[in-house]
Amino acid sequence: MQVKITSKEILNWYYGNKRELPFRFTKDPYKIWISEIMLQQTQMKTVIPFYNRWIDTFPTLKSVAMAKSDKILKLWEGLGYYRRCLNFHKASKIVMEKYHGRIPNDYKIFRSLPGVGEYTAGAVLSIAFGVQISAIDGNVNRLLSRLNGIKNLTKRNRLIIKNKIKSLLIGDIVPGDLNQALMELGALVCIPKNPLCYDCPLSHVCKAYRNGNPELYPIKIKRPSKPHLEVVTAIIWRKQKFYIQKRSKKQMLGGLWEFPGGKVEKGETLENALVREIEEECLFTPDIIKRATSINHTYSHFSITMHCYHCKEKKKKITSQNPFNWISVKDIDKYSFPKANHKIFNFMSKNGWHI
Repeated sequence: MQVKITSKEILNWYYGNKRELPFRFTKDPYKIWISEIMLQQTQMKTVIPFYNRWIDTFPTLKSVAMAKSDKILKLWEGLGYYRRCLNFHKASKIVMEKYHGRIPNDYKIFRSLPGVGEYTAGAVLSIAFGVQISAIDGNVNRLLSRLNGIKNLTKRNRLIIKNKIKSLLIGDIVPGDLNQALMELGALVCIPKNPLCYDCPLSHVCKAYRNGNPELYPIKIKRPSKPHLEVVTAIIWRKQKFYIQKRSKKQMLGGLWEFPGGKVEKGETLENALVREIEEECLFTPDIIKRATSINHTYSHFSITMHCYHCKEKKKKITSQNPFNWISVKDIDKYSFPKANHKIFNFMSKNGWHI
């Protein structure tokens, strides 16, 4: 039995149940674009306050392109996946310089911009410009997999899903509304665990629902366990100020500021690893005073235990090849730091910065 659904029943549900989100009150492609970038791998409730602050600070794409990367990163601080932010900044400059500030409504051109993938291009072009193109995220894949009884998201089955959505984008259907309706249905009703099938307008044609266990669709890919790393960092003091350095934009967390340090190699003690890392990064040997604290932090693909030590300069001054600065505790809010560093700041604020 073939699944038969209509755009009308999906849109009727959407118009009566959609969330009132700030970026749904605009057709400005810039605002829709930045919202989609922020929503990549980040929950809606987390994104909304960041989005509102961003638009208040950067009301136009031109204002983003003209801003310095430090200001961009500071506003993004805490949202994570900072490569998204740097790519968007780079893309904004390209649009201003190459396309005279007009965001391209051509798929191939827009898709070529830094940080724009197939989903982002589909979402922005369909919502902002009315292009008849699908926008398939994880919610949509799950929804269409269950409707069609698809267990494995193979390349062939992904194409089937894409064609199913294409068949709905016909006539006078507003493509942006239909794409958002599918995403919203997946986000609010056809959720990964304990889906709300009795509230679903499509349950009468859902193969997974008819088979009795929709959670089995699609089969979840087992991901390997995350590796765990031991990391050492140093708070290097010069009177009432301490040393920070900026990460290269080519690195993970590129453009953010941090304490110097790095990964502990096999067989190394924490203090030996700290000395080695500081000598490599700052070209001087630190005078280790005492351990400050240790914190745990999880990234997308690995986790760390970060051991932080209070240190002082010896006679030889720091001559780091990275951009660096000496700041006081009161200056912390002027710089953008990774979350792991903020955990150290929070501990030190509660327990004292004294050495």
